[in-house]
Amino acid sequence: MQQQKKIIPKIPLTEQLNPAESSLLKSYQAKVLGDDRLLALVQYELATFFCGNLAGGLGYVLRKRFYRHLFKRVGGEVIFGKGIVLRHPGKITLGEQVAIDDYGLLDASGAGEAGITLGDKVIVSRNCVVQGKTGPVVIGNKTDIGCNTIISSGGGIAIGSHVLIAGNCYIGGGRYITDRLDLPMMEQGVYSQGPVVIEDDVWLGAGAIVLDGVRIGKGSIIGAGAVVIKDLPDYAVAVGVPAKVIRIRGDGGDGEDKGDGGDKGDI
Repeated sequence: MQQQKKIIPKIPLTEQLNPAESSLLKSYQAKVLGDDRLLALVQYELATFFCGNLAGGLGYVLRKRFYRHLFKRVGGEVIFGKGIVLRHPGKITLGEQVAIDDYGLLDASGAGEAGITLGDKVIVSRNCVVQGKTGPVVIGNKTDIGCNTIISSGGGIAIGSHVLIAGNCYIGGGRYITDRLDLPMMEQGVYSQGPVVIEDDVWLGAGAIVLDGVRIGKGSIIGAGAVVIKDLPDYAVAVGVPAKVIRIRGDGGDGEDKGDGGDKGDI
């Protein structure tokens, strides 16, 4: 993928939280819902207040019953854990049998009209962040996202189907402009090198980082702790910082990539 530097228009968080010409209620609705309708606010507040942190079977049942009305579209048999934080849920689409574990964040506030889309049977494990910060996020069917993973879209993120993402991975993000020395970096603006594209049947080892503007080819395996800064071909096995291809699956070798045990094991 050819990297193209794209300036990202972004309003500082302090200004989003404290707009000059808006009431406290309106600024809250804009940040949390992106919707100024009273009915939308009432539905959100009632559902999250009474069901959001309710433990046990009762919380499980009530969230299944009432959370679905907050989203753009929700398939059948979706599971919502407790303590989930939702931002602009009206721009989020969930497929069939999606599972969102406890204390995750689904934030479509900067994802535009495309929003966030999770395909069928996607699993988002505990403490994960799926954030359309300044671009959309699309995740394909049967993708499994491990605990504490952050998916933060600066220029768009597209993750395919049957992708295994181990715990503590980071995907996406943007970059601060750092050209000037007389101005703090956080005030110089941000840019993206382009969208992240992760094709079908990819395995990211624990703690892997995939930067913006990168395409990872189908069937690739990324080692634990690797940092992917450039495109990788289909069926690549890549390790290290920065990640380098050590072989292509199917081109010889023992044909086996052993983890150290457990689901989504490190490689």
